[in-house]
Amino acid sequence: MLKKNRLMMTALFLTFVMILSACGGGNNNTNTPAEATKAPDAGNATNAPDNGATDGAIDTSKEVKLKMIFVGPKPVDYDVVFAEINKKLKEKINATVEGEFLDWSDWAQKYPLKLAANEDFDLIYSANWAGYNDQALKGGFLELTEEMLTKYMPQTWAAMPKVSWDQTKVNGKVYMVPQNRGESVEKLILYREDLRKKYDLPEINSPETYATYLKAIAQNEKGVAPFTPETGDWKYHNLDRVLLKQQQEWNMFDLDLPFAFKLADDKGQVFNVYETQEFKDLLVYYKDLADNNAWSKNVLNSKNDHQADFKAGKTASITHNNGTLGALMALMRQENSPYEVALADINQGKKKSIAISTQNGTSIHATSKNVERSLMFIDLMQNDKEFHDLMMYGVSGVHYEPVGDDKYKATDKNPNYTGFSNWNFNSPLNRDNEAFPQEASDLVKGWESNVYHYALETFVFDNSKVKTEIANVGNVMLRYAIPLEYGVIKDIDKALEDLNKQLDSAGIDKIQAEMQAQIDAFLAKQ
Repeated sequence: MLKKNRLMMTALFLTFVMILSACGGGNNNTNTPAEATKAPDAGNATNAPDNGATDGAIDTSKEVKLKMIFVGPKPVDYDVVFAEINKKLKEKINATVEGEFLDWSDWAQKYPLKLAANEDFDLIYSANWAGYNDQALKGGFLELTEEMLTKYMPQTWAAMPKVSWDQTKVNGKVYMVPQNRGESVEKLILYREDLRKKYDLPEINSPETYATYLKAIAQNEKGVAPFTPETGDWKYHNLDRVLLKQQQEWNMFDLDLPFAFKLADDKGQVFNVYETQEFKDLLVYYKDLADNNAWSKNVLNSKNDHQADFKAGKTASITHNNGTLGALMALMRQENSPYEVALADINQGKKKSIAISTQNGTSIHATSKNVERSLMFIDLMQNDKEFHDLMMYGVSGVHYEPVGDDKYKATDKNPNYTGFSNWNFNSPLNRDNEAFPQEASDLVKGWESNVYHYALETFVFDNSKVKTEIANVGNVMLRYAIPLEYGVIKDIDKALEDLNKQLDSAGIDKIQAEMQAQIDAFLAKQ
């Protein structure tokens, strides 16, 4: 049994999302952006577009066909919605856009290959959890200068808070147009309340009570998986983030690395998560759950869609952020699901933070031939209400009904236009689903009233000097850490020793020293 003060979990990532979320992110949160100020100088243009006009106006006389890479499945009604978007884009900037979609089951493998292979496309969804910093350093994204942003994205330039641009900088340069709406990425548990009541189980408000729930489901509900992780190529799964990162009030700079710091530590001292007692205690907790069939024996190879499985009653609990889980609850209630569902926060009273701006964003492919029109496209999607509504919610009267200026009512066709990464266009124009569960909204409001801001909130690690070591460490994590975090090993002590021994050989000390040096320099300037 885990001790209360050490109980929580850590690192794993296998293959999930969100949905992120990644990882990713729900767009039902109600955070409002900070006061907009002038963005920082993004550097000198290297591929600044030539608009061809002689009077300073932007020349759109030549029709342009843009291509954008999204992550997530292609929406059923993609053709219907994008036909409307393209009709209006043609009128507005003489352009059309074609979307390509990388499904959640294999996006992590295909995404970097799209950039490495130098394929012909213009825009791509980008995010910190999708390797934004790494891809920027590899040259996959175009640097976005102040001149370009002010000229081709005037609305975004005026609306975006300065801190958001600061957070996108890699080596002092901007490679992303970030979302312009804060969002909480704290992880919660969505579970079957009807099953908790059925077996007279205690309220789920701690790691111990959650374990009790999982074991009871495993023992009594045949054919229902107690917990299903999110698919994706993660090295920490969402349950790790619930039980370790949030429970211990830690933060990780990069979920592809086993480094963390304590939120309250103003000195930003970095430590290896795998060497902590908290992580070892978590492994004991996980192994106990695995031995009691809390998840599938095939968990390491599973490609199941955890949200679809939950909706269909095939699993009794999943984890994700509040927005994503709240949206799923709203959908199930709209469809009169036979299951009673509820949210559990097992980290009550712990410090809550909001995601940095790079949680969702849009980058321009470094080899795009349509830079100016691509930037104009993003500007419209974030700031023009008609375009924004189309991109985010589909066709009015078909996929949703507008309710005032800031809410919407989902129709029965709403699921035909959901599940992909349109969150990069989050902005103050977002509508909230009027059916979004009150309990989820209340949680967000409670967090927003007491958001915790920490010293390293805007720190970005430059990994250019340790890229080889990072690749080696990542391979070790995939091979040795993930089985540990799903409890599919016999001897925790030996497996943990082997993991750290392999990390030493991979060069983890060099990465930690470089990261700490950059943190010390960053804090010294504050």
